[in-house]
Amino acid sequence: MHVFSFAQVISAGTYHALYICTDSTLISWGENGTGQIGIGTTSTPQTTPAQVHGTGNIGFLTEITAVAGGAAHSLALKNDSTVWAWGWNNNGQLGDNTTITRTSPVQVHGLGNIGFLTGIISVAGGLHSIALKNDNTVWAWGLNNSGQLGDGTNTGKITPVQVNNLTGIFAVGSGYYHSLALKNDSTIWAWGLNSRGQLGDGTNTDSNIPVQMIIPSSGGIKSVAGGLEHTVILKNDGTVWACGNNTFYGAIGVGVWGNEYWIPVQVHGPGNIGFLTGIIKIATGIAHCLALKNDGTVWAWGYNNFGQLGDGTTAHRNVPVQVSGLTGIVALAGGDTYSLALKNDGTVWAWGNNSSGQLGDSTLTDRHTPIQVNGICMLSSIDELQQADNIIIYPNPSNGKFNIKNDELQMTKYKIEIYNVLGEKIYFSLINSGKSEIDLTQQYSGIYFYRVVSENRIIMANKFVVIK
Repeated sequence: MHVFSFAQVISAGTYHALYICTDSTLISWGENGTGQIGIGTTSTPQTTPAQVHGTGNIGFLTEITAVAGGAAHSLALKNDSTVWAWGWNNNGQLGDNTTITRTSPVQVHGLGNIGFLTGIISVAGGLHSIALKNDNTVWAWGLNNSGQLGDGTNTGKITPVQVNNLTGIFAVGSGYYHSLALKNDSTIWAWGLNSRGQLGDGTNTDSNIPVQMIIPSSGGIKSVAGGLEHTVILKNDGTVWACGNNTFYGAIGVGVWGNEYWIPVQVHGPGNIGFLTGIIKIATGIAHCLALKNDGTVWAWGYNNFGQLGDGTTAHRNVPVQVSGLTGIVALAGGDTYSLALKNDGTVWAWGNNSSGQLGDSTLTDRHTPIQVNGICMLSSIDELQQADNIIIYPNPSNGKFNIKNDELQMTKYKIEIYNVLGEKIYFSLINSGKSEIDLTQQYSGIYFYRVVSENRIIMANKFVVIK
């Protein structure tokens, strides 16, 4: 069984944003007219980050491992593999067997409203919600007017249903009205609205069951992402492909205006020379695309009326342009008409439409180049990083080589797991008590999360290390 989860540390809804803090709590900012910020009210706008509250507006939401912003609702995955949701719920997209809007998180119910949805490893949202289970099946709930739930009907659901005949899936994505899944044989399956060819099956016919996307060139697929009427694909070789609507804004990135592409075509390079290469992550907005290159720079194309391409202009682009001033980026997210980037120092940068405070800079001013989000939950000092109970990692910061010391704990063996800011495990070792060396010199500079776990899976420490 091939199970892989893309850990979403930052996510962009239509006009609101979410970010997982280093202590696994969650902050959010932007539009809150339907409670999508999760702070117990529907006040709007929220121009700086606020901590998402707990169920019943009591305390705060904790132990979060992944998030997804929908059109006007939010989804969070906890470390016990349960899913929590809040915000707009007129179509049942919160999955709690109601259509009641929620201003603080509720738990997503199980199939047939029995129990709760469990075993989830990834979530996605548009005007509906999608979850990938650890048995590689896909579940969906909410709006289904175009068949985007994939259950063979066009009837909305207020609790999860299983997507028809879909197994072996290791990643899911969502457009506004269509859904996407990547299978472990590198095939892509899509369902829902297809008016512009965004399902990539060679037609413009909607489908309420998954159809296989036609990929013209061979090679493995790394990830998929959907906008309003287009889909973007990242291949393992670092090339980017797209299908769907190119009519007004050049969102397909092939150097021309107009046309619809009913099967994916390769995105061209900057200046319309060659093809875009060296890409490691992608994201989409309503009609714009973002791509992270292996040198930490960000490139964008498509709709740019609000400066969401970040090149200092509001000119639409039909081939990629570089986002101004951004380096050291490790993750991306695309909102309706704005963009987010996570840097390797844990800071978040935003640009584009700011009408609801979704850029998080304490203003409502649009930005045509990136600006840093205010009040991100950063570590207060290096001293905070240096010790976790009786387990010490030193020197911290370092050049990538650390020593771990555990003289006082009464354990013969323990495990250390280290994750990057995307939640991807980059190091694992079983260590005898005493002192051991960790070598992370091959990693980028930045903040990393370490977890020390006893033999009986008791978590002994959750702290951070810094590579200079």
